[in-house]
Amino acid sequence: MSLSLPQAISTYFSISNGADIAGVKQCFTADAVVFDEGKTHQGHAAIEAWQRAAQATFDYSVEPIQVLAEGDRVTVTSNVVGNFPGSPVELKHAFGLVGDKINTLEIF
Repeated sequence: MSLSLPQAISTYFSISNGADIAGVKQCFTADAVVFDEGKTHQGHAAIEAWQRAAQATFDYSVEPIQVLAEGDRVTVTSNVVGNFPGSPVELKHAFGLVGDKINTLEIF
C-alpha cells in the first residue's frame, strides 16, 4: 500500500528498511528525541546508534499501512516483520514535526 507521507517520515521508513543510516540528519532535527522500548535517544548520533543497533540485532522490514495527520503530529501504523520475538507486530510511530523535519518520535 502506498501512503502519502511527509518527506522526513518517508526517509525515516527508508532508513528503517535498510537505507543509509547517515540519512537521519536529513529527516531529524539536531535535537530530536526518539522514545522506543522504554529508552530515550536524543540527537543525531544517538538516533544513528539506535538504528544501527536495531539493524545489527534483527532482520526486519517496516511497512506503513495507515497514516493520521493532526497538525504537526503524524501517527503512522506499520506492520513490522522480522526475526524478532513476537513477529509480525503492528506498531504505531507518532512523529512530531518541526518544519520539514522530525523533532520527536514515539514508537508504541
